[in-house]
Amino acid sequence: VQLQASGGGLVQAGGSLTLSCTPSTRIFSFSAMGWYRQAPGKQRELVATIARLGTADYSDSVRGRSTIYRDITKNVLYLRMNNLKPEDTAVYYCHAQFPSNEHWGQGTLVTVSS
Repeated sequence: VQLQASGGGLVQAGGSLTLSCTPSTRIFSFSAMGWYRQAPGKQRELVATIARLGTADYSDSVRGRSTIYRDITKNVLYLRMNNLKPEDTAVYYCHAQFPSNEHWGQGTLVTVSS
């Protein structure tokens, strides 16, 4: 399974960005999908997840200003982030979970300037 992530870039603080992730198989084949991020010098951390049936969950750091959602017809996972902060700067990774294994995308860099 391959996960193609895109949408990263440079954005000013307070701005918005939408990340996309296109898996090589149907979204509904996964138990869950999500976004993680890794800032320089820090461990990878969960940003948001969405289960097969659509239940979403967010880390405290992005809850209220981010939305994870899917377009089933396009087979794409998205992460919309608003009111971006410099501390959101990180490489963002798409993640897909099967019952018995998991897969990671290649990462897309988000840089938020102050």
